[in-house]
Amino acid sequence: MDTPEKEITIYDIARHLNISAATVSRALMDHPSVNVNTKQKVQETAQQMGYRSNHLASNLRKKRSNIIGLVVGNLDSSFMTNIIVGIEKVLSEANYNLIISQSLDNIGKEIKIARAMYNNRVDGLLVSLAYDTENAEHFESFVKRGIPLVYFDRIFPDNNCPGVEIDNVKAAYEITEHLIQQGCKRIVHVTAYRLSSVALDRFNGYKQALLDYNIPFDESLVIYTHLGIEDGVQAAQTILAMPNRPDGVFAINDASAVGCIKELKKAGVKIPDDIAFAGFNNDSIASIVEPGLTTVNYKGYEMGEMAAQILVDKLNNNYTPPAGNKLILKSELVVRESSQKKKRK
Repeated sequence: MDTPEKEITIYDIARHLNISAATVSRALMDHPSVNVNTKQKVQETAQQMGYRSNHLASNLRKKRSNIIGLVVGNLDSSFMTNIIVGIEKVLSEANYNLIISQSLDNIGKEIKIARAMYNNRVDGLLVSLAYDTENAEHFESFVKRGIPLVYFDRIFPDNNCPGVEIDNVKAAYEITEHLIQQGCKRIVHVTAYRLSSVALDRFNGYKQALLDYNIPFDESLVIYTHLGIEDGVQAAQTILAMPNRPDGVFAINDASAVGCIKELKKAGVKIPDDIAFAGFNNDSIASIVEPGLTTVNYKGYEMGEMAAQILVDKLNNNYTPPAGNKLILKSELVVRESSQKKKRK
């Protein structure tokens, strides 16, 4: 087995060039006190000898890591991909690097990630909470140390930590209202096992629309799942076993809606004639599934940009909080074939 090569230090470069280590250090940092020719010689020699700058030591001296932590529930949607692209654009322009971790929508994993991010001395944190997160105690260490934290999409109400989201109650109301206007009276609601702020808001929007249209709320029509495609399959099996089947389904994400549609179609259920469908998020699968899925669209890229910019502004002490310390983005109902009962008659 070959012996690993010794790590090159500024002292090795200094000996090679017969100058002081202090001069090498200043030259590598492009300090104005060092002659231009000397800088060039030092930088060329450092490259030739395979020198690696010790960013960790440098950052500890500056008390900055130039690293931002990003915690998300899952990375398996085009919506989240768009958010990350928006975040990276802003952070890259501000000379920050990004570390991305997914909690897999598990509070235990989210707690471990938060601890790791804190121990790795990130300068700030961007968080979209796991579906089963009920409090934010595991992020308190960031708040106490004055490390900026910004929530997005799935946020936790906190006067110290800004949030970027949409009006989930309003969006869920509109999508439920759309199904009612298509003639649906028994609307299943597919939601998360634990009602996080996002899931609860969408649940409340669903209930309010039923109330306003004089349709009694029926707890037996609420299906609690983990919201993946396979969970949508299980939701479909629950629907097929109902003695009085629904005529509409509103799922709080597109993945579970798509899984549910595909399983119901296998059983001979016609979409939307027998059961109209709507999801949420406008993931790429929403337009690929047959029939196309009615859903709610909101701009992930814009949400990512905004959350990252707030964080950068807080790091630069240049942030003015809006009312309620929250920013609300616009969303829109995207109507496709899966819900258009009236159009097909």
